[in-house]
Amino acid sequence: MPISPCLLLPRVPYAQGLIVGEDAELLAVPFAEDLAPEIELPVPVAALLAHYQAKGEAGEIVEVPVANGDAVGRVLLYGVGDGSATALRKAGAAVARRGKGKDAVRIVLPGGPVAAFVEGALLATYTFRVGEAKSPVTTLEFVGDEVEAEVAGAEVIAGAVALARDLANTPSSVKSPAWLAERAAEQGVAVRVWDERELRAGGFGGILAVGKGSVNPPRLIQLSYRPEGATRHVVLVGKGITYDTGGLSLKPTAGMVFMKTDMAGGAVVIAVLGALASLGVPIRVTGLVAAAENSFSGSAQRPSDVITQYGGRTVEVLNTDAEGRLVLADALAYADAELDPDVVVDVATLTGAISVALGKNLGAVFTSEDALAGALVEAGEASGERLWRMPLIEDYLPALDSSVADLTNIEAGSTYGAGSVTAALFLREFTGGRPWAHLDIAGVGRSGADEGLFSKGATGYGVRLLLEWLAGLQER
Repeated sequence: MPISPCLLLPRVPYAQGLIVGEDAELLAVPFAEDLAPEIELPVPVAALLAHYQAKGEAGEIVEVPVANGDAVGRVLLYGVGDGSATALRKAGAAVARRGKGKDAVRIVLPGGPVAAFVEGALLATYTFRVGEAKSPVTTLEFVGDEVEAEVAGAEVIAGAVALARDLANTPSSVKSPAWLAERAAEQGVAVRVWDERELRAGGFGGILAVGKGSVNPPRLIQLSYRPEGATRHVVLVGKGITYDTGGLSLKPTAGMVFMKTDMAGGAVVIAVLGALASLGVPIRVTGLVAAAENSFSGSAQRPSDVITQYGGRTVEVLNTDAEGRLVLADALAYADAELDPDVVVDVATLTGAISVALGKNLGAVFTSEDALAGALVEAGEASGERLWRMPLIEDYLPALDSSVADLTNIEAGSTYGAGSVTAALFLREFTGGRPWAHLDIAGVGRSGADEGLFSKGATGYGVRLLLEWLAGLQER
């Protein structure tokens, strides 16, 4: 995995591990005037911080040369701001990025929730490259006291995020729906996969319609995590469009460049299911990934086609580039009819409109359930993957009326212009009235730069959020 190898040394005493030596090219310690006596700085810490006008803000770093035998070592004094989880993630990311190109960086962990710091450091070292990938930092050594459990948990979470990023960043010349199903089967949970023949026999008309223009046939992937004694059942549904040309409603070239990541929601579901056992989550969770490649050919679906979704609802397809909701509708209807969940959450890079509304730093949550909205928003704040609750405006529902089918897949003759809202309203029609939330991550699912916790490409947004929320369900 691109963030590994990471050497974890959670209990190295000061006397044995703090000097910058041959095995660690950088030593990072939090701002403090009472550094361990083994760290011999050229001037007192207080004078250094005053000279650099350092305020101890999260991510702020003062680099100091130190004697290391006949050589010169370096110590990074880093700030942690207010010590909150958000600040610690930022600090961890800044320290790890400062170690780029080094074989080993030894980091003395700060006080507070060290898991957040470790998450930030590990996520900032992620890289993806076709062929052999080399991490920007070969080894991170974490030094602390009584932090083994926190650091181990952070490694699991960071590993899950890295998996989601890997899946989304993989080129679509490799990443077919069948390939995605193979990756799901590697996650240590029970997996069932519907191929195109089984999808046809089962009545999954939305997944089939989206995938029929491609030489790579679609799949429905089900992952099942069933811990002993679980009394609650959550279904997570992920959009798994392994490449999106827009179909016959063809995207412009610039709009296609990042479409290998249009299955980011499905990647999140796979990664979350793979991490649940290691984190000891006591909730039964089923993951559904509706996977298809939206391409164009003589067999592709056409604007004005009418399709029959799982369960019998008919949809007039007015735009083949609004395909994600068609595959999700099948999975949502199946979850309602066959899985009897207590709550359903779908996650998808669904609409460009949500990026206009919320930009690149906030994901959207749509739900009619106040308690569910509050829990997800709270989990977003705690995990650092923030959500903003968006409205389900009932007045907009008539925009999906069709004269030839039960629904249209986009607004028909509407002047509302609220594409993310009508997309969520469309999905709600297939939930059977169950408690449900829709996460639109189109704005936050990709990063355009190497910055903070993110590397250019897929962000894995939603993994930390959903793991935090699922872990908290046992307390509610």
